[in-house]
Amino acid sequence: MNKMILGRYLPGDTWLHRLDPRTKISISFYFIVIIFFADNVLSYALLLAFTFGVIFSSGINQKFFFNGVRPLFLLILITVFFQLFLTRGGHIYWSFGPFALSQYGIRSSIYVFLRFMMIILMSTLLMLTTAPLMIADAIESLLSPLKRIHFPIDQIALMISLALRFVPTLMDETITIMNAQRARGVDFSDGGLVKRIKAMIPVLIPLFVNTFSRAGDLGTAMESRGYSGEGERTRYRKLTWARRDNIAWAVMLLLTGLLFILRN
Repeated sequence: MNKMILGRYLPGDTWLHRLDPRTKISISFYFIVIIFFADNVLSYALLLAFTFGVIFSSGINQKFFFNGVRPLFLLILITVFFQLFLTRGGHIYWSFGPFALSQYGIRSSIYVFLRFMMIILMSTLLMLTTAPLMIADAIESLLSPLKRIHFPIDQIALMISLALRFVPTLMDETITIMNAQRARGVDFSDGGLVKRIKAMIPVLIPLFVNTFSRAGDLGTAMESRGYSGEGERTRYRKLTWARRDNIAWAVMLLLTGLLFILRN
């Protein structure tokens, strides 16, 4: 758990760090959309080459990055398992009751794995290179047209920022509690699944108590500083759209054109 990098931010001065957060967020969502237009080996190879090219040129330690996203791949494998054995089509290699191993199931499970893998990699890269406050400001800026219909954009941006900010804190606190329980003789790897789940109860209870206590302290601190979700607020950091952001979007449009050319 201490290797997970979900929600963590690594300060830096790379080209990816210098991009406007609105550019990174909009490109990330755009990339997730065009992933589903890939329908053959060549189109997926193009998207994989783009994904790993961005990762390798981001300036982030590759071993640290891939060790951090490895636990998330376990969630993908569960989805791939159901896709593999519950999808029928083409030649049937093996069948038992509702489960079957078919030609279409193998192909679709591979495509599902690649899609989720690229989504996780790009989303993690977004959070590693963008400060939580900048993500909140970018979301608020992108959703600003909804203010005309009195949509609570400021509150949503604040909730997203706080959620991203406290994910690493909760992980670190979980590790601390588990180490304290181990010092008292608790073995989280001993016994079957039911016993391991019961062993996690002494971890979850203090974790929830500390989380609610921290939320109360945070609310009190915000009130004492005069925070209000209503009205216009000034910002210390201004979002600026630069030439590099136009170049980034030009690359994405080029990628889209190549993707549609390689489609069946």
